[in-house]
Amino acid sequence: MRFSLVVATVDRTTELARFLAALAAQTHTNFELIVVDQNGDDRLVPVLAPYVERFALRHLRAPRGLSKARNVGLRHLCGDIVAFPDDDCWYPPQLLAQVVSLWQTQRRLGGLTGRSVAPQGGSSGNARFDPIAGPVTMANVWRRACSYTMFFDRKTVETVGDFDETLGLGAGTPWEGGEDIDYPVRALKAGLTLYYDPTLQVQHPNPVPHAERAYRYGAGIGRVWRKHRFPLWYVMYHLLRPLAGSLLHLSLAQGPRMYYHWCAFRGRVTGWLSRCGS
Repeated sequence: MRFSLVVATVDRTTELARFLAALAAQTHTNFELIVVDQNGDDRLVPVLAPYVERFALRHLRAPRGLSKARNVGLRHLCGDIVAFPDDDCWYPPQLLAQVVSLWQTQRRLGGLTGRSVAPQGGSSGNARFDPIAGPVTMANVWRRACSYTMFFDRKTVETVGDFDETLGLGAGTPWEGGEDIDYPVRALKAGLTLYYDPTLQVQHPNPVPHAERAYRYGAGIGRVWRKHRFPLWYVMYHLLRPLAGSLLHLSLAQGPRMYYHWCAFRGRVTGWLSRCGS
């Protein structure tokens, strides 16, 4: 199996260099890396230079916007399995070999997902991943999918098509998140089979809590709820979590954490109340 790895990157060099080093250490070496560069200069040229002779590497340019950049990468695929690693994540040495092994145990698989883990252990960020393996469904997709832990069959990508460019970082809209869930949801709606295995792990640093980012990402989550008409009970449950977190930290006099959860709650409400055509 040959992998096409599409990494959209902007404003990062040290983190991308770490990802490249981890990629060069993979035990499964049948892959191509498509770097979609959103920088306005040539800062990536010396970062990429040590690897141009070590594995297949294509350096493309794109305007800013995560989904836009990934869509540029989708025009240049050669592999059987497509993945979208973040520029600040990194793969353990056996990861691609593990994906191949897991894929061979599943029949008629449209995609495989894993979990994000922090360097110090445990899930990265605020994500809560399921501890058990199983099919990805509309009910559990938020606990079993993350953009940089997803691997899709080439035919799945051709069926689903482009990422929604109104969603994700740099989209120029209020919905700066949710594109990574919108994509597998569209695959599920097309009748494709996705499978989650928590032993498939991608390393990713814990993000620094940022209230404005929590609002924008929350708005993207809410937008995906509205776009795909998630049931009211589901939306209410996932609105209560950040609201409860805000109240908890308020009771503990932890102002910054309270505000962070409050912004996440407001963002989700704003996204969910948005009109689908807006």
